[in-house]
Amino acid sequence: MMLKLDRFVLSIILVIGLAYLIPQWGTEESTMPINTISAIGISLIFFFYGVKLSPSKLRAGLSNYKLHLLVQASTFLIFPLLVLLFRPLIQNEEQETIWLAFFFLAALPSTVSSSVVMVSLAKGNIPSAIFNASISGLIGILITPLWMGLFIDAAETEFNFTEIYVKLIVQIILPVVLGMFLQSYLSDFVQRHSSKLTLFDKSIILLIIYKSFAESFSENLFSSVSILDLLALFMGVLLLFILVFLITGIASKLLDFSIEDRITAQFCGTKKSLVHGTVFSKILFGNMAGLGLILLPLMLFHASQIMIISAIASRYARRPNSL
Repeated sequence: MMLKLDRFVLSIILVIGLAYLIPQWGTEESTMPINTISAIGISLIFFFYGVKLSPSKLRAGLSNYKLHLLVQASTFLIFPLLVLLFRPLIQNEEQETIWLAFFFLAALPSTVSSSVVMVSLAKGNIPSAIFNASISGLIGILITPLWMGLFIDAAETEFNFTEIYVKLIVQIILPVVLGMFLQSYLSDFVQRHSSKLTLFDKSIILLIIYKSFAESFSENLFSSVSILDLLALFMGVLLLFILVFLITGIASKLLDFSIEDRITAQFCGTKKSLVHGTVFSKILFGNMAGLGLILLPLMLFHASQIMIISAIASRYARRPNSL
């Protein structure tokens, strides 16, 4: 069977191509305020999600502890344990670096904005998606350095807990709370412009993807990697994604989840945050010479997860009798 790519997936591919051809727009030296636009866009995404949510639905989502445990276990246990299985196969320093890059990917928290957007597109359990995506970032602040500390010397690094907590609260939690507070005033507006808001969500994701890849291309992160190396890394991240997706799907069926909960478990439990990964890499690895290689699996996974999940989300969105 052939996988039909929807327009959003094609847009992602075009944006990556644009980042390769014109990376200067997304670099730190660029005068284009992409960081500011992205930050405001993410906050608005969560503001309008807050408007869409009723307190009763949110409470119902927060009480679904089995779903929460599965998503967080997938993010911080299943991912790292799968990569740990391959550690005995390491034979030289280059393989050690590649394995460390995969383990860094596996130890990261889930994405926030794209996880919730994809769950929304697939008509899954949005309140639980917001809860899990948000709490994953908080848990990751503690768990990711602990995992990596088992294999790298992080004694001389300095981790700014306050900065990351403040950013999470300001960009995500407060907008959701404010949206819920203004729900009675804006709910009709959101319902009337639902399709436009969905387009806005996708546009912000595309902007974030462009900047991420533009910075990588401008810094020649891929210059020392051959096509065969890139293909092998891609197959590795694809295998990791498929394994976790299947495991979360099987676990969801064993736990007798509804289709909405299964969507949330598989979408949120298989995502990894490029934003957190970039920040954590600078803190955990400092000026390490192989930092580009450390980030490469994460970049490939980031592109793969969005393209695959968006295609799956489109299929779920067309299912009959969906809410």
